Amino acid sequence: MRLTMKAVGHYKYLPIDHPESLLDVEVAEPTPQARDLLVEVKAISVNPVDTKRRAAGARPDTELKILGWDAAGVVKAVGPRASLFKPGDEVYYAGSNQRPGANSERHVVDERIVGRKPKKLSFAEAAALPLTTITAWEALFDRMGISKSGRDEGKRLLILGGAGGVGSIAIQLAKKLAKLHVTASASRPESIAWAKKLGADATIDHTRPLREQMDAEAEYIFICTNTDPVFPQLPKLAAAQARICSIVRTVKPVDLAVLHDKSLTFALEGMFARSTYQTPDMQAQHDLLDETAKLVDAGTVSTTFKENLGRINAANLKRAHGRLEQGHAIGKLVLEGF
Repeated sequence: MRLTMKAVGHYKYLPIDHPESLLDVEVAEPTPQARDLLVEVKAISVNPVDTKRRAAGARPDTELKILGWDAAGVVKAVGPRASLFKPGDEVYYAGSNQRPGANSERHVVDERIVGRKPKKLSFAEAAALPLTTITAWEALFDRMGISKSGRDEGKRLLILGGAGGVGSIAIQLAKKLAKLHVTASASRPESIAWAKKLGADATIDHTRPLREQMDAEAEYIFICTNTDPVFPQLPKLAAAQARICSIVRTVKPVDLAVLHDKSLTFALEGMFARSTYQTPDMQAQHDLLDETAKLVDAGTVSTTFKENLGRINAANLKRAHGRLEQGHAIGKLVLEGF
């Protein structure tokens, strides 16, 4: 007889205030294959990707969909070709959006995108880190080519959306590893204080014209908020030959010609690309999560955990989705235990 487990899922793409937007369900426990790990989920974090995939999608409404791409837990079993972990190991990871998410008691995930949980953090504190850490790390060091060993020390980085989950990690990585001068956008007193606490050298208000608030053009720009309204402003914000990366897709076509005169480089960061396309360097996410865990345990990087909303169930996940959809989140919202 196959074991069952608790999970939170949805059948229909609905607004969060609809009674069936998220449901408590019982599903079959998955079995680890190939290089999979079967993880007992202890805590999860909620990201904008969860709200977007819940509200709109292409799969049939009759199919159960389980969200959740941030988790921390304990390895219960491993697949026949797994070699990086063993049962009992404490792990944290974001997973793949090509497979069911981690809003379930137990979850299967490829070990190549899993890291060892920071020893100094609780499961809730660790669950706040993976997706945003992978996104910020890949954007800064892979997409924009910033040196994480400090060879670009003193160069200027502008982070648009500095108080959110990704921006909060990017500030720390840019300051502690790359040793850049960081300006982060934030508009409210609490978000300004959060960005400065994490190490931002300066903040600007993204509700006002941006360039007039900056001391100088930036060699690097990291867009963690809506790209469309920012794109036409990039030539004024960026230094010649600057590198720009966005994590948010454009809604409308953009004019790449505005980047030409300053020879600006524009890249997009999609942290699921490696797992979706099974790239040869897929294990880079395992490596960076392990490296981040060491940085956390050494006190170099801090968790961006902000608030624990209680047990993992449909009611509490609805609260988390609602908060994120309001667009004013600072740090990460976490749920813990079933």
